[in-house]
Amino acid sequence: MRVATWNVNSIKQRLPRLLPWLDERQPDVVCLQETKLTNEAFEQLLGAELAQRGYALALHGEAQWNGVAILSRSGLEDVVTGIPQAPGFPHQEARAISAVCGGVRVHSVYVPNGRIPDSEHYRYKLAWLDALREQLHAAEDAAMVCGDMNIAPADADVFDPAAYEGHTHVTPAERAALASLLELGLRDVIRDRWPDERVFTYWDYRAGMFHQDLGMRIDLVLATAAVVERVRAAWVDRHARKGRGPSDHAPVVVDLDEAPDGDVGPVVPPPSAPVLARGTVKLPQTP
Repeated sequence: MRVATWNVNSIKQRLPRLLPWLDERQPDVVCLQETKLTNEAFEQLLGAELAQRGYALALHGEAQWNGVAILSRSGLEDVVTGIPQAPGFPHQEARAISAVCGGVRVHSVYVPNGRIPDSEHYRYKLAWLDALREQLHAAEDAAMVCGDMNIAPADADVFDPAAYEGHTHVTPAERAALASLLELGLRDVIRDRWPDERVFTYWDYRAGMFHQDLGMRIDLVLATAAVVERVRAAWVDRHARKGRGPSDHAPVVVDLDEAPDGDVGPVVPPPSAPVLARGTVKLPQTP
């Protein structure tokens, strides 16, 4: 079973990219984030195309913002939308959905960004992660948490830690909240499989960040031991970030039981830009 997660940053904008990608990579289960469509609009836009490809849909969307989905041709049972007791901002946002696919409880999550450390957005992010942890505490033995976590787990997951000083995604509190999920028995599939590799999943659209490979790894697949032992390949589809009209995120792909394309490395193809000296590049939004 091939499971993929992808923050598409607007399903409507990414339609010319998504359908060809599904046809090429043939994932069995796809977790999507930032669909930015109501359930009805999603069905109208993509329902027929996805049905032709054999996908059943579990949707939790809203207009303009957020939105998560699971596409599955490996079964779709016991769908749960949202997170009980999750905080709102001010209302509960469409940021989580789960379903049992092929015997595995698959969660598609879009963690709040946090914007600025110690802001109300940041506190909301930490509270939301606490609620997610409570939900996962009672997770099945075979479970996967897939999505845009908006946290780089360690300094190795950003192109330069110095560039991110004072920003969200790398603060101790955020990393501690992510680590608390791992303490439940989940494993970071990509990092476990490629412990010493430079691997990113997100590159800012601005300042040529992708072409210089100045990115961060914030799109994760976390899995229980029962799933980890089935992993045969785990990789980032960097090709999907190239070309015209891409998302600013690349899909993360995990193959269970068999690896149709072999044991693909974490970056496809390898980055063309060398690792830069610490402190030589600032983030585009930094004055």
